[in-house]
Amino acid sequence: MKDNKKAHDIFTKFLKNGKNRITPERFQVLDVALEMEEHFGADELYLQIKMNKINVSRATVYNTLELLVQCKLLVKRNFGDNIAKYESCFERKRHDHLVCTDCGKIFEFTDTDIYPIIDKICTESNFEFNNYSFNIFGKCKDKSNCTKQNENLD
Repeated sequence: MKDNKKAHDIFTKFLKNGKNRITPERFQVLDVALEMEEHFGADELYLQIKMNKINVSRATVYNTLELLVQCKLLVKRNFGDNIAKYESCFERKRHDHLVCTDCGKIFEFTDTDIYPIIDKICTESNFEFNNYSFNIFGKCKDKSNCTKQNENLD
């Protein structure tokens, strides 16, 4: 398990400033969320917590996820399936996503050429940049690796 002391400090400060209760369960949710390798939904996180034999309610998971997004330790994403997905943004480099509309796979990529475009658009629009989300939706070119396509072949 990673050393999440810095993340714990950020979350503690956030909770205190917002006059939120500081509970061990919230930090257990934080730790498991930061360990998740892939993009995850609240229910997936809840199942992982249960698999780790941690006693946290589903409501605590949902509420803590929203707090973690507000304090910028996690980011909430929508990949076009009407299901909120989360990923850690704690000590991770900025990246964007390619999403296969057939199988739902999400591929991460980084291209720094995008950043000047964002800055230019914000400057021209007299808009203060806070955050952005860039998703490209398409289909896997390699149909043999596309889960949905393979299911259709059976």
